[in-house]
Amino acid sequence: MSITTLALIILIPVLVWRIYSRLKSQMTRQRSIMSRHYTGLLVFGALVLVPAASLLDRPYGLIALAVGAVMGVLLGRYGLRRTRFEDTDEGYYFTPDRRLGVLVGMVLVARIIYLGIEIYMNQGSNLPNPRLTDSPVTMYCLGLTGAYFAAYSFGLMRWRRQKRQEIGTM
Repeated sequence: MSITTLALIILIPVLVWRIYSRLKSQMTRQRSIMSRHYTGLLVFGALVLVPAASLLDRPYGLIALAVGAVMGVLLGRYGLRRTRFEDTDEGYYFTPDRRLGVLVGMVLVARIIYLGIEIYMNQGSNLPNPRLTDSPVTMYCLGLTGAYFAAYSFGLMRWRRQKRQEIGTM
């Protein structure tokens, strides 16, 4: 066993733990800022749409991405129902469902780490390195995560717009 393999065996759990800790810290009470919601919708929407454009000639990958996106939107709607919304004197706040957000985020992280390990294992062999869009499983994970956070951002935008309309009718 080489030193780089041992380093990977030690560093991967540390990497997973750090990403998990970061995601968990992001799933706390947050101030609702419209520009963040717009950015989330655009970035995570692009996370689904950009690979879809390159998958037009690979139907299995495109179907997996679409199924993942549908599941992500459904989970996003479910996550919004489990979110606690607050309208305070200091502003608008929301607290997302920590478990669901971390779970969806870690699905994609786990798949990317798997791809990294596969690329590492292919070193020195004549096997081609996998690309992100090669596997339907990866496309499912990408669609699920991207659509979940895009739908969640869209739901937060709708909530804020609804609050703005309530203030206008008072």
